[in-house]
Amino acid sequence: MSAVEVRDLCIGLTGTDTDVVGEIELRIEPGEVLGLVGESGSGKTTVGMALLGHCRRGGQVWTGSVLIDGADLAHLSAGKVRRLRGGTVAYIPQDPGTALNPALRIGRQIAEVLKGEASARVREVLEEVALPSDDAFLRRYPHQLSGGQQQRVAIAMAFANRPHVIVCDEPTTGLDVTTQARVLETVRTLCRTHDVAALYVSHDLAVVAELADRVAVMYGGRIVECGPRERIFTAPRHPYTRRLLLAVPDIAGKRAVVGIPGHAALPGSRPDGCPFHPRCPLATEVCAREFPGVTEVGAAHTVRCHHHDVALPDEGVAANGRPPAQAGDLVLAVRGLDAHHGTAHTLFGIDLEVRRNECVALVGESGSGKTTLARCVAGLHSDYTGTVELEGQPLPPGARKRSAAARKAIQYVFQNPYASLNPRRTVGQTIDRQLQLFATTASVAECLERVSLSPAAADRYPDQLSGGERQRVAIARALAAEPAVLVCDEVTSALDVSVQAAIVELLGRLRAEIGLSLLFITHDLALIRTIADRVLVMTGGRVVEQGGVATVLEAPSAEYTRLLLSNTPSIERALA
Repeated sequence: MSAVEVRDLCIGLTGTDTDVVGEIELRIEPGEVLGLVGESGSGKTTVGMALLGHCRRGGQVWTGSVLIDGADLAHLSAGKVRRLRGGTVAYIPQDPGTALNPALRIGRQIAEVLKGEASARVREVLEEVALPSDDAFLRRYPHQLSGGQQQRVAIAMAFANRPHVIVCDEPTTGLDVTTQARVLETVRTLCRTHDVAALYVSHDLAVVAELADRVAVMYGGRIVECGPRERIFTAPRHPYTRRLLLAVPDIAGKRAVVGIPGHAALPGSRPDGCPFHPRCPLATEVCAREFPGVTEVGAAHTVRCHHHDVALPDEGVAANGRPPAQAGDLVLAVRGLDAHHGTAHTLFGIDLEVRRNECVALVGESGSGKTTLARCVAGLHSDYTGTVELEGQPLPPGARKRSAAARKAIQYVFQNPYASLNPRRTVGQTIDRQLQLFATTASVAECLERVSLSPAAADRYPDQLSGGERQRVAIARALAAEPAVLVCDEVTSALDVSVQAAIVELLGRLRAEIGLSLLFITHDLALIRTIADRVLVMTGGRVVEQGGVATVLEAPSAEYTRLLLSNTPSIERALA
């Protein structure tokens, strides 16, 4: 018997005729990992939450059924569904910062999940996700952990009771490559050892290639392709799947990264026929009129496309043709910077330069000091010695002590889109406030279009957007100030690959048009090949290697850099 079986599931918005997802058919066997991929807003999380018997506010199951270990969730009482969650079915959230209780210590939170079991079991679950299990760590609160550590605590709590089914909703989004590799190996081992069926929701196709046994691709609330991992990544048949793969960064730099034009249609505004046809280079009249049925194109490989046997016009593109940047005058300089958090010394003698129209990337594991350095640059962390200079002029340590011109010139995009936007303001109000604050001439609609969002999103509140859409709003807000330096703190970690490619293209265009300089923090080494000119590798608060991107990625001199490269997920390596 399958651990999970979804039959003709349709979930819609209450009081409307608008469906969010429809015609969903899924089956997951014990010990199997099914990767569910697609752009933000495609319905992945909605399907994942349905496996826990939950719909977001305003949604309801219209038709179909979800069976867990043969039990139909629709026929269970509310009490039985609640007991199912956390025991039979567990959930790993995308944002552990809001999932963990800020008022409880880590040891207490895990013990509550385990219903008061002995501390030895609490320590065991932490060790399974490569976290310390000593008393000092158990006494910490969530805010005293890095984002990667918070996520591993959430994963430990999800697996603590040995569930039969687990829903992983972008669980490695905020993790560096080394931690991500540990977490993926933990998920893989626990699923196979304990016969746990996993639905792994992700926009990171390289991670899915490393972990999943089968892959389902969603677009417009429908599954448009599904099949074994090797078939999906080596012989995709739907144009959308093929375009997604073209948008995945290539760490070897052997092919171009190509975004998908246009916007993914939101529920209520999806076109007739195939929902992808307005963005599809193969679309014909029949695509606009009729949504295709399911076609078998190989062993356990299905697709819903009228033109699944036609090649895309740009499928042969191979070389990444981004020309080297013509760096200009020195814009930002950091000299001899030492930073502290209370009594902890976190940065040691950092020297950094960013020139006009240049992108400098900071890479390293969680806790290496990347974000602390970025916050010192932006004036958000003032406990440091040394200097931060903007166009040759030293800046005061705190943002409040800096001039309005200096604050306008250095803008910061935060990693966490869930916490960086005011939930009481619409998207339009958030961006308009920035426009008024810095007296720039762009319109709200123009700011949204820059980051591949529809102008209609201006009337939405943050809780009405997906995680990727919220991050694009945060990027649009920062760009609205027309800064000289944009500090990007893991800004693409919550974005699907197609939007990530569009953001990379956008930042590249802004560099060329207005000489924008970027300080780009990321754990995605493949991405820096696409966007950066120089890279600094950090660990333990120190820079251990720096240089041109090609030199560092192809001939690293530091053992730590080689470790990061070996842990970077890659579709090609996963399928080798």
